Amino acid sequence: MESENKKSAVSDVGAWAMNVISSVGIIMANKQLMSSRGYAFSFATTLTGFHFAVTALVGLVSNATGLSVSKHVPMWELLWFSVVANVSITGMNLSLMLNSVGFYQISKLSMIPVVCIMEWIIHSKQYSKEIKLSVLVVVIGVGVCTVTDVKVNAKGFICACLAVLSTSLQQITIGSLQKKYSIGSFELLSRTAPIQALSLLILGPFIDYYLNGKFITHYKISSGAILFIILSCSLAVFCNVSQYLCIGRFSATSFQVLGHMKTICVLTLGWLLFDSELTFKNMMGMVIAVVGMVVYSWAVEAEKSSNAKTVPHTKNSLTEEEIRLLKEGVESMPLKDLELSVSKG
Repeated sequence: MESENKKSAVSDVGAWAMNVISSVGIIMANKQLMSSRGYAFSFATTLTGFHFAVTALVGLVSNATGLSVSKHVPMWELLWFSVVANVSITGMNLSLMLNSVGFYQISKLSMIPVVCIMEWIIHSKQYSKEIKLSVLVVVIGVGVCTVTDVKVNAKGFICACLAVLSTSLQQITIGSLQKKYSIGSFELLSRTAPIQALSLLILGPFIDYYLNGKFITHYKISSGAILFIILSCSLAVFCNVSQYLCIGRFSATSFQVLGHMKTICVLTLGWLLFDSELTFKNMMGMVIAVVGMVVYSWAVEAEKSSNAKTVPHTKNSLTEEEIRLLKEGVESMPLKDLELSVSKG
């Protein structure tokens, strides 16, 4: 039992580490690809379509070679999930374009309480005082790190609300679908990725045109840009797989809370690699956020331990006792009686 727990813990850490490394890596690659000082590839929605196309291709190859098994999920649920996920991507891009960076960061931070409320409404999930407090500390810490100027307008506010609601619902739905259909993270991703890829590659160029006034067909491609697009797509496969893995293993709330570790990593790497400014305010916010994450991890483990203690073990022990008595009864039963009982059944 202990060895199984250790293996599970190692798997959890591995899934989370893969998500953090791939997410931070893709942000750094996209920064070089999309910034004016890099390759100025400002077509974020279409790039996301490329990401899902490569992910779908990997899933197709995996299913064809027998490395994974394609399980049945009703098409309407796949379409519903894909619509929610695409609204999330488009909403985030529009929110970033229409709002100030400060308000955009606030909208991202609001996902934690929104996910908590949604899980409470949909799954009747309850949270302890310690978890609520630790979530508040994380939100304050990341807010101190990232929020600067906060300017709000009607269109931007609507897009931000749409992005937050759809992203929160998407992350909850990932976990729900995995449990409902007993489907693995990669199997689910391989079913949803083709639909998302097709829709984003069709609609993406028009959304990007609305965002930056340029069509992707007018972009002058270079070998360096192609290299970074390939790198971005490769990292996206790991990022997408690890996101499904993490939500399947933890919860949407845990994924959001621990996800802010990526924000801290991005700020630190931006300072190290891109000469971004790192102020005392940023560092203080990072420390507060990390403290909140540590407290959150402790609170979750404490809640698991208390639940394990309060759950009665009588059913398991009774079942074991019944099995033992049944075995003893069968072993002590004369052979004739046993044959008669079988024939009567």
